[in-house]
Amino acid sequence: MSHEVMNQVPPLSGHDVAADPALAAALAREGADWAEGELRQLGTLAGTAKAQEWGRLANENEPVLRTHDRYGHRIDEVEFHPAWHELMTVAVEHGLHAAPWTMARPGAHVARAAKFYVWSQVEAGHGCPISMTYASVAALRHAPALAAEWEPALASRTYDFGLRPLADKRGVLAGMAMTEKQGGSDVRANLTTAEPLGDGTYALTGHKWFNSAPMCDVFLVLAQAPGGLSCFLLPRVLPDGTRNAIRLMRLKDKLGNRSNASAEVEYENAVAWLVGEEGRGVRTIIEMVNMTRLDCVIGSAAGMRLGLTQAVHHARHRTAFGRLLIDQPLMRNVLADLALESEAATVLMMRLAGATDRAVAGQAQEGMFRRVALAAGKYWVCKRAAGHAAEALECLGGNGYVEESGMPRLFRESPLNGIWEGSGNVAALDLMRALTREPEAAEAFFTEVELATDPRISESVSRVRKTLAHATEADARRLAEEMALVLQASLLIRFAPASVADAFCASRLGGGSGRAYGALGPGPDLDAILARI
Repeated sequence: MSHEVMNQVPPLSGHDVAADPALAAALAREGADWAEGELRQLGTLAGTAKAQEWGRLANENEPVLRTHDRYGHRIDEVEFHPAWHELMTVAVEHGLHAAPWTMARPGAHVARAAKFYVWSQVEAGHGCPISMTYASVAALRHAPALAAEWEPALASRTYDFGLRPLADKRGVLAGMAMTEKQGGSDVRANLTTAEPLGDGTYALTGHKWFNSAPMCDVFLVLAQAPGGLSCFLLPRVLPDGTRNAIRLMRLKDKLGNRSNASAEVEYENAVAWLVGEEGRGVRTIIEMVNMTRLDCVIGSAAGMRLGLTQAVHHARHRTAFGRLLIDQPLMRNVLADLALESEAATVLMMRLAGATDRAVAGQAQEGMFRRVALAAGKYWVCKRAAGHAAEALECLGGNGYVEESGMPRLFRESPLNGIWEGSGNVAALDLMRALTREPEAAEAFFTEVELATDPRISESVSRVRKTLAHATEADARRLAEEMALVLQASLLIRFAPASVADAFCASRLGGGSGRAYGALGPGPDLDAILARI
């Protein structure tokens, strides 16, 4: 038996994860080219063996719930491996959390999106508290006094882990708790109550079936106040230093996202502050949800790019039947198809980030476009992620099915963004509501799409408008898919090389999106497509 190791692929490290042509072009196009230097710095770190080891260790050493200390005192703390804290430190120092909210610079949200995309390729799980901290500010601004108190710490670039009162923290992180056992996405079925205490605070009593990132310092929570379902700010530690009455019952045993903690919690007269008005909780917290939905798109796009990069790296170094895999026609077809999906997701997520930047700055047209495009994009890009991860894994053959390759972790993570912040049906129905109740938002979407003066777009828009004219709830998924595809096609026609745009349109528009990856027809310039990876 030979012990000489041959034809094994070298580790993928020592590269710049931000060396992504589609990402770089979009960064400049969306007004954040000023951030290129720091993006490349982060990309270089993301490509190191050290950073990749942090990702591995954070997933193999999962968080542990400590409900009590050695003396029997209730503490409800979550312990993490040091690798988790390394990942979080980098994310916070680079402003992937709430930093854009305190920057009066155009493109701040775009720059943050690009960095989130790059650093998420190291390890996706720690993006959850980073994302929710980013998103919390949008909702918190419905209570200006609370925002003034909490925003400086939320936007701080210092990662300061540990449960202490706000006054003693150099930086804080935010989580979210909406869903309950009986309701799930139907948050109006929530039973948690909020009783006014007469001093401006409320006492919350009840439970949450999913509390995202329970180790955070503060949460936005939905509860039933006397005036109806309302949004509240719920800190883990009260201003006097005492622990709030938030009980972590257990951590969820999840398919993926193993590095990150998700918990079931109970409240026993926990003290909270009202955010916005009583009875308008959904309208208030939806500001946060829309931001985290953007991060769902970014995270799925990041996973696609990671899977594609790993698959191409493997194919460039692995020989089978006398030829490198990258030189074999059918494998080239598969890789090129994966590359089309990845680039389409990247240009869409960056366009959504740009719309967010401009909507926050008060551009109404961009806000209306984002209302529709985000719902369609969240549905479709997140839906495509799992199939993309499976195909990328298969490119590595049996090696891809082995944990050490990192591909099983990517595969397990891939369905999450499709579920988080509203599963596929919720996203598709949200799109239907926007289209029927906000016709000006629908027209903003079509105005954007038709900036690509191309007959393929004209034909696709005509089909979408016909579908929309007679659409019912049962048609919502088909409509979301068609709208996302035509938007991606329009963006690629305008901003990508013709080789990419033409192959995407030929394979995706007109009902071609349901085929397996690697079924591109004759004609695509595979060399040009693969050269962009």
